[in-house]
Amino acid sequence: MKKQIKIFDTTLRDGEQAPGFSMNLEEKLRMAAQLELLGVDIIEAGFPIASEGDFKSVQAIANNITRCTVAGLCRTITGDIHRAGEALKGARYPRIHTFIATSDIHMKHKLNKTRKEVLNDAIQSIRLAKTYCDDVEFSAEDATRSDPEFLYEVFTAVIKEGATVINVPDTVGYALPAEFGNLIKNIRLNVPNIDQATISVHCHNDLGLAVANSIIAIENGAQQVECTINGIGERAGNASLEEIAMIYKTRHMEFDCDTAIQTEEIYPASRLLSEITKNEVQANKAIVGRNAFAHEAGIHQNGVLKNALTYEIMTPQSVGLSSNNIVLGKHSGRRALSERLKVLGYSFTKEEMDNVYTRFCKVADEKKVVLDSDLVNISDNGVKGLEPQFTKNTIQKYLNKDSI
Repeated sequence: MKKQIKIFDTTLRDGEQAPGFSMNLEEKLRMAAQLELLGVDIIEAGFPIASEGDFKSVQAIANNITRCTVAGLCRTITGDIHRAGEALKGARYPRIHTFIATSDIHMKHKLNKTRKEVLNDAIQSIRLAKTYCDDVEFSAEDATRSDPEFLYEVFTAVIKEGATVINVPDTVGYALPAEFGNLIKNIRLNVPNIDQATISVHCHNDLGLAVANSIIAIENGAQQVECTINGIGERAGNASLEEIAMIYKTRHMEFDCDTAIQTEEIYPASRLLSEITKNEVQANKAIVGRNAFAHEAGIHQNGVLKNALTYEIMTPQSVGLSSNNIVLGKHSGRRALSERLKVLGYSFTKEEMDNVYTRFCKVADEKKVVLDSDLVNISDNGVKGLEPQFTKNTIQKYLNKDSI
């Protein structure tokens, strides 16, 4: 039986901290309900000390979510921990998530603390958090730029105090996969009580390696991965939940682990987030971008129409889409054009089809996408041997209509 990797979704905390992605209480509740439907294991609902609004959002999510663990983030500061504990009182499965930086650059320039002070703060924070709930996660901020020996010392101490999860963040997205994998392996080897805690990773995408680093961490013993819908998050974002989930589903024969994600809910979750934040994902975004299952090139269209497996390694339905999208444009071939014309009710002889295809190519050279209305005009006029009735004004008229 495959081991289950826990999915810790931080869309509502780290994701929301990205400029332009903030959400109000009602929007957070809608998103949390979809995350629960998606099957995430932990929802990080917010940073309760940050504002009254964030406190109320965490509180509301804690009171309404019943199947997932609900986490609240806090620094290793007494007031933060009390605030998080209060916000999570109504949660069925509460988790306090506390953090402090452990890299020399952060300790010196941001915290103005010594290693001894940081270690003491970490220990005291776990003791206090445990008075509110049993499930406590500790994060060593900027772990990948920390002295490994100090990191082992901190993790050993917080696990001794009762931390149930230790998180290894690549806070600035600096790590390469091989070195991040080695870091996780060495934590397993050098933290004597590591078997008493879950190893988690939280990877940022500054170098485009967040998902790769998450996967290699799991291969080296991590049991929880922190990620977001659409990969949103500070700067270049976080590891993308949908990419991680579909890697394990699509390449399941290669892995001895899996997630509990209901992948058919991926696209609905992505669309809901875009609707709430008014931020569309890039067209070529893996899994959820509008071009992820779209085909315009004639060679690709011909292959997909014969057998989708030629160019699609997963089905659109597996992520919550109804079908793929054959887009007609200047790169399209006769096969895709013929199939679309059949859908529109047209049946042509080879000679007629040659005539229609010639006219189609002329229009396709002028427009990015050829629409159904264009095809009707081409077909009705083209088979009669008439010149196509497309002027610049006519083409402009159709530019704003729905594409096929």
